[in-house]
Amino acid sequence: MSGLNLDDFVDLIERPDGGIRRDAEERRERLALPPGALGRLDELGEWLAAAQQRVPVKPVERPRAILFAGDHGISELGVSARPAGSAHRLVRAVLDGESPAAILAARLGASVRVIDMALDCDPEELPEEVTRHRVRRGSGRLDVEDALTLNEAEQAFRTGMAIADEEADSGTDLLVLGDLSVGGTTAAATLIAALCGTDASVVTGRGGAAIDDLAWMRKCAAIRDGLRRARPVLGDQLQLLATVGGADLAAITGFLLQSAVRRTPVILDGVVSAACALVAQRVAFRAPDWWLAGQASGEPGQEKALDRIALTPLLDHGVTVGEGTGALLALPLVQAAAALHAELPERSESSEGSGPSEHPADAEDPEAPDTPQDNG
Repeated sequence: MSGLNLDDFVDLIERPDGGIRRDAEERRERLALPPGALGRLDELGEWLAAAQQRVPVKPVERPRAILFAGDHGISELGVSARPAGSAHRLVRAVLDGESPAAILAARLGASVRVIDMALDCDPEELPEEVTRHRVRRGSGRLDVEDALTLNEAEQAFRTGMAIADEEADSGTDLLVLGDLSVGGTTAAATLIAALCGTDASVVTGRGGAAIDDLAWMRKCAAIRDGLRRARPVLGDQLQLLATVGGADLAAITGFLLQSAVRRTPVILDGVVSAACALVAQRVAFRAPDWWLAGQASGEPGQEKALDRIALTPLLDHGVTVGEGTGALLALPLVQAAAALHAELPERSESSEGSGPSEHPADAEDPEAPDTPQDNG
């Protein structure tokens, strides 16, 4: 039996400060730019202010991409376009700066951290800082056996929590979440179907590297068989992750919950992070208030999960590559919202009555009083 009490997260996780958010909304009304002119950027800026507990909001200066890596035994059935046990190649591409996520992160000023939870390769093939948290070599085949033992699931979950603590303690102000896996979308779809009470066909997608029709049918059958094993343990989230999840998914779930405890905002990526977010919501209903959905990946399971936790993706560009790429694409939008809310000036008193568009010369009136400052 696990020694981890997930019920503690219900008491530990609070929502972003509602009073601060109202202060941010009031400050937004005083800005020179007309209300509504920034669209969803207004909502993002106010959300960040509540998360940071300060008005005006502080610009996002230390974003960090966290990529959890693992192989899934279910990939042996040919449910992925990539060979079984090849997730270490995805990791190597990130470390060498050759993956989409690595290139974007470098351009956007985000550092990248890769955590091996269950790669199916010799640890010596990768740096020790990547492999030191590994729980096992590959997760089990979820259609016929548990992905993890309960002890392994708890170890992975606690590792995710520890990573969240390390990032919060180091001053990371925005986390960008992703996964590097082969077979991970099958495990994710199984979790989503189980928690949403849907059939396998409703959540079965084509994956980051699109599969053909035969592979899709094999994937659908694998999810169906996994569902039979998942349904009896729906009431125990840790056992559910052990049964049909995997070490990387268990770690992501712990990471999401502890990030909410530490009041650190997270941008979700694709269907894998959405599935873990859905599990985490079952643990602590306030946790999703600390997350943003970066982009719509086109995976039906992701759409189902995000709908259930009431998150609307920031972007929808048809990007299916995964690996944190979609979340990184949303990062500039969040940074822009923070910068605008932090740096746009407030209206001067002389322009409040008529509006800036009616008397633009008022802004240059030497008699006009100084712009009032809000020190938060």
